[in-house]
Amino acid sequence: MPVLRVRDIWKNYEGTPLLRGVSFDVADGETICLLGPSGSGKSTLLRIIAGLENAESGCVEWEGRDISAVPAHRRNFGLVFQDYALFPHLTVAENVAFGLRMQQLPRAEVARRTAEALEQVNLKGFAHRRVTDLSGGEQQRVALARALAPRPRLLMFDEPLGALDRALRTELLEELRRLLRASHIPAIYVTHDQEEAFAIAERVLLLHEGQIVRAGSPAEVWDRPGSVWVARFLGVGNILRGEVIAPGEPFRVATPAGSFEARCTHEHRPGDVVDLLVRPQGARRSPAGNLRGVVVDVVFQQDRFRLTLDNGLYFYLNEPCAIGETISLEIPAGAVQCLS
Repeated sequence: MPVLRVRDIWKNYEGTPLLRGVSFDVADGETICLLGPSGSGKSTLLRIIAGLENAESGCVEWEGRDISAVPAHRRNFGLVFQDYALFPHLTVAENVAFGLRMQQLPRAEVARRTAEALEQVNLKGFAHRRVTDLSGGEQQRVALARALAPRPRLLMFDEPLGALDRALRTELLEELRRLLRASHIPAIYVTHDQEEAFAIAERVLLLHEGQIVRAGSPAEVWDRPGSVWVARFLGVGNILRGEVIAPGEPFRVATPAGSFEARCTHEHRPGDVVDLLVRPQGARRSPAGNLRGVVVDVVFQQDRFRLTLDNGLYFYLNEPCAIGETISLEIPAGAVQCLS
């Protein structure tokens, strides 16, 4: 049973639709991610859910009740921003306690919850330090503790790790996953970074031009992107346009790069133009390969080599190739998927 329901949200920006009929649910204890490029409407949607902006139409429901007219401070949702939004003149404890004091809780309760929140984010012993003396990662932990202290019924994160370096992002992502699972608080996480999305979310919603164009678990979205735009945004492989030459089993498509067998769940006739997703993994060198090209670039990536051919396609091999070498690759049918 969903605790949060977002229904048919429309929002305009300078006369142009920014959000176009967005709907989704969040279950109790579930972490979802709104993933998409800048300008897709992710942060605006989050602010509408938080009560910081109004939609042109549609509604936000919590446990079956329309809360669209409920002020932000009465929704009891926690919000964590990229820029921390901390008060520089206050100590760590004073920042964390700010929301609790606004609720006019007893002093002892404020102190207890503040200490509890700081311990949750591994900042025990930091209570009396100035936030301006902390590192970026520590400041983001303070912001998270401040969101956790009032015991929110929903947590929302707006690009929370965008200002941190890669090592810190990885570390904080692991901590966030642990916290969310332990607290069982439902959460909405906004990012343009697919690695963050796949690492933290149980379900990913991809936004493009104000609409959800793909939704599913990280594994489902990666395995079946469903459209050329999603496949390109996620960078899951090569996109080729070709012509159907055999619509049955096996399904075959002729492209400028060669002829391929592909997985296809659509209805097609011979001569139909389709888009193929050709995964870079699984290719192997073979004199009788169905794809030939000249190697124009080779990059070593830890346990494999990424090679780029003169037709713009790229693949991963276990062994290196020489730049300028003409090679033949066998692309298995399982690595080719029809997107249209």
